[in-house]
Amino acid sequence: MVELGRIGIWSGELRRLDEHAACESAAELERLGYGALWIPGRGAGVFERVRALLGTTQKITVATGILSIWDIPAAEVAAGYHALEQDFPGRFLLGLGVSHGREKTYDAFVAFLDGLDQAATPVPANRRVLAALGPRMLKLARDRSAGTHPYNVPVSYIGHAREALGTDALIAAEQAVILDSDPTSARAKARQFLDFYLKAPNYTNNLQREGLDASDLQNGGSDRLIDAIIAWGDNAAIRERINALFAAGANHVCVQAIGANRDAFPTAEWSALASALIV
Repeated sequence: MVELGRIGIWSGELRRLDEHAACESAAELERLGYGALWIPGRGAGVFERVRALLGTTQKITVATGILSIWDIPAAEVAAGYHALEQDFPGRFLLGLGVSHGREKTYDAFVAFLDGLDQAATPVPANRRVLAALGPRMLKLARDRSAGTHPYNVPVSYIGHAREALGTDALIAAEQAVILDSDPTSARAKARQFLDFYLKAPNYTNNLQREGLDASDLQNGGSDRLIDAIIAWGDNAAIRERINALFAAGANHVCVQAIGANRDAFPTAEWSALASALIV
């Protein structure tokens, strides 16, 4: 299993913005003490971006959060993993998921994992994690990977995932963070961020399994839903949420800083979160 450390960064900016600037940011994140960088894996070029980030840093782990099984054939994913492992041994973790709006996702996921196992250069089970939400996917993550990378989940989900996975599996939880102590503005930013996810059945179904109801999903999400999914407030409030995730059973938490401009690197937020979370 790769070393993730206690706190990592989840960042769409490291994936989609200028590569040179992303690499400079990755080096700074490593200097700040973060243990892992998680980037979205959708679309072409993901292995090239992972390679660039690994090549600019010394020891930090880079993980996909997540690479969609629909985007790249299993054999190509296995070859991409193997090439990174040759050049940067022990520093890449393959996060896999099924994305949104597809049917028969469980069977497709099983077939994809079979393809990784049967490839000319297989991906070891302990070097992959699954973005599992429902009970069947959690069992699949337990049986055929190192664990799970849950995204947009309340703290209660982590406890349920730990029960399903057992004591040894990895739970690398994403946590969106807004450094804003004003309830009105913080929740407004959170609703803007969550707009897409509250239209995706895999997320809304999971939220309802966790005790939220249909009314919580309306009009951008109730305050109860916002506060359950997004950590907002000052450093102390953020630290309290992260500690709650660890207490519930997470091994690693990757924080996603939601800045004012999603087309710029949230460098100020990353620095502030390092001061609050990294000992």
